[in-house]
Amino acid sequence: MRFRFLALLIPSLLAAQSLQDFEKKVTQFTLPNGLTFLIIERHEAPVVSFHTYVNAGSVDDKSGQTGLAHMMEHMAFKGTETIGTKNWPEEKKALAAVEEVYDRLDAERNKAFRADPKKLAALQAELKAAIDKANSYVEENAYPSIVEANGGEGLNASTAEDQTLYFYNFPSNRIELWFLLESERFLHPVFREFYKERDVVREERRMRTESSPVGKLVEQLLATSFAAHPYKTSPIGWASDIESLRAPEAEAYFKQYYVPANLTISIAGDVNPAEARKFADKYFGRLPAGPPPPIVHTIEPPQVGEKRVAVEAASQPLLLIAYKRPDQYSKDDVPLAVLSDILSDGRTGLMYKDMVRDKRVALEAESQSTFPGGKYPSLFIFFVAPSQGKTVDENEKELYAIIERVKKEKADPESLQREKTKLRASLIRQLDSNAGLAQELASYQANYGDWRRMFTELDDYNKVTAEDVIRVANQYLIENNRTVAYTYTPAKKEAAK
Repeated sequence: MRFRFLALLIPSLLAAQSLQDFEKKVTQFTLPNGLTFLIIERHEAPVVSFHTYVNAGSVDDKSGQTGLAHMMEHMAFKGTETIGTKNWPEEKKALAAVEEVYDRLDAERNKAFRADPKKLAALQAELKAAIDKANSYVEENAYPSIVEANGGEGLNASTAEDQTLYFYNFPSNRIELWFLLESERFLHPVFREFYKERDVVREERRMRTESSPVGKLVEQLLATSFAAHPYKTSPIGWASDIESLRAPEAEAYFKQYYVPANLTISIAGDVNPAEARKFADKYFGRLPAGPPPPIVHTIEPPQVGEKRVAVEAASQPLLLIAYKRPDQYSKDDVPLAVLSDILSDGRTGLMYKDMVRDKRVALEAESQSTFPGGKYPSLFIFFVAPSQGKTVDENEKELYAIIERVKKEKADPESLQREKTKLRASLIRQLDSNAGLAQELASYQANYGDWRRMFTELDDYNKVTAEDVIRVANQYLIENNRTVAYTYTPAKKEAAK
């Protein structure tokens, strides 16, 4: 897992962030239902950051229901049976009526070519009326309004391939309110305005993927690179799946993946651990235990040759090159991260100096050691934006020349140490804020079973040798592991023939 900010190392900060110092400030406990808490004391200011990590993301979407994990993000702060409704008993009836009409509409659609067009139109009109009625009971933005009225800031959520995150900040004298609000939305969630939000997600896909050259290129790269593993689908999901998602499917997903044993909550700031433990027992102890959800059992088959995909786009040329790599638990994870920084760490990276500064074949040239996720075998990826008048082909050849260099030439000790130091610094930098600290500790705890891994990883950087970098470059950056994706304009492609 990498949260890189390319920060310079401050030696005194490094000394202050030792594992021994942190252990004194961290209180960890697990409730009987399986929910793990990390409490980190930092009393410099009367504020607290809360981070809820759900160990589930788009890789857990079922076939035909891609985008469902992302819908959890959109449902997160819609409220409960007491928050966000003008009349819960009537709203509950109205929501049930929506699903009853939708069931009849789906039944007619499932007749395929035998479906009655007039009946479909009538049911669609009936469904719209039922949705409008259910939405009339909604008290808009009730949950965020309570948070803001009590001094809360930064209320947000995010969905990725491997996880879904929820986070915000409160004044320290509102800690109990957070425990109440957050536990209630897990205990009594209401998936109100589901179909309204489904339309929002569909539009989001249209803007970020279908209307974006980069979005389309990334989507096609993943779909081409992965033949079987769900990393082949981005968290936004496929258009037809989004348009067909149903609220009962979302509720079933929530019940399966949002069980206490699959949650990690980190709280950092002006907090009393004993008081936090009391509130955790009182509020989150109410959540019923459930079995841990299944992991993804699909294993990506070995790639047996280079794959290529061309994407038509009315934009400047873009180039993505990805190589298969092992998951984040591999012994090669850290050497691969160091390799990536040697290649593309800002203006000191080989790609920038060669392709952007000296030969000027590219406007931008970067690499990333882990993409799109890390829990399962993923990709080591390169992104290149050719300069005006330069082609994808020229940049591809230049990039391969650089890759061959790092396979043969040892990084000099000074450069290697600089990149390792920057990688350490980027992680340490995160610890400088309550929000960053809460995020990092929850992520490491959820992914590795021990937040202390964050510190042992820092030590692992220092152990990487120039020989390690050459070894992983030769092992993973090979043609049989490679997928190439690039954009083109129809006119230029015709001219090239």
